[in-house]
Amino acid sequence: MRYTLRQLEVFLAVARTGSVSRAGDELAMSQSAVSGALADLERQFDVRLFDRLGKRLRLSDLGRALRSRAEAVWDEAHELETALAGHDDTSRLRVGATLTIGNYVAVPLMARYMREKPGALVRLDIANTEEIARRVANFELDVGLIEGELSHPHLTVTPFRDDELVVFAAPSHPLAKKRTLSDADLRDAQWIVREHGSGTRQAFDRAMTGILPDLHIALELPHTEVIKRAVEAGLGLGCVSRLALVDAFKAGTLKPRPVPHRDFRRQFYTVVHRQKHVGADLRRWLALL
Repeated sequence: MRYTLRQLEVFLAVARTGSVSRAGDELAMSQSAVSGALADLERQFDVRLFDRLGKRLRLSDLGRALRSRAEAVWDEAHELETALAGHDDTSRLRVGATLTIGNYVAVPLMARYMREKPGALVRLDIANTEEIARRVANFELDVGLIEGELSHPHLTVTPFRDDELVVFAAPSHPLAKKRTLSDADLRDAQWIVREHGSGTRQAFDRAMTGILPDLHIALELPHTEVIKRAVEAGLGLGCVSRLALVDAFKAGTLKPRPVPHRDFRRQFYTVVHRQKHVGADLRRWLALL
């Protein structure tokens, strides 16, 4: 074999980070050692895996074509090494989740996964749908759990759970006493909503088809809990997942506002790279979903 697993590891780290120095930090190697390993790999096969743009490195056409196969080889080699070392029960899983899923679905799932597999290591990163998709596509995450609908040429997107958004208000809000809200009510209200790029905002915009340009968006915020606090303070109506509102509705600090003629249903999805090696750990995680 004319390449080493260390060379593959260096190639993949530089592909993820786009930088020799950041790859060195990730692998605890000096910049010269990273550069040397990468140069040796390219020289052995007389290929160029990266285009050099100043200090930045960008995958060449060949590099992009080979990357997913290199990821699969590296993942399988890592599984084999773990098994040979007698630590086959040790799991390392990189999970990305959107805010609602991270807070209300992923953490209980992690607890169950780690109970079933003592010693498992699960890293959970929280970001919006667009960022999670980008990181899964870049092999920075093994799997993503997202709220928004997504079409991506390199990702497999699979629904795993139903959800719905709920319009809500503070008990003191003028619309809190109405049995249902009309489109006129929705147009007249001030809204506190999630930012563009989030799955919740995507579902909100879809539900408001036909009147969306007429809505008064007072605040766009990146955190569900901050939206709830702003609504409690009487700054306007909010619209987030029912999962995030159960305790507030029970306590009476927020009130659901039915809008029966609007469809707030949606689904949660898993996203996995089409070329990702689905090992035992990832299969177990997906099975729990």
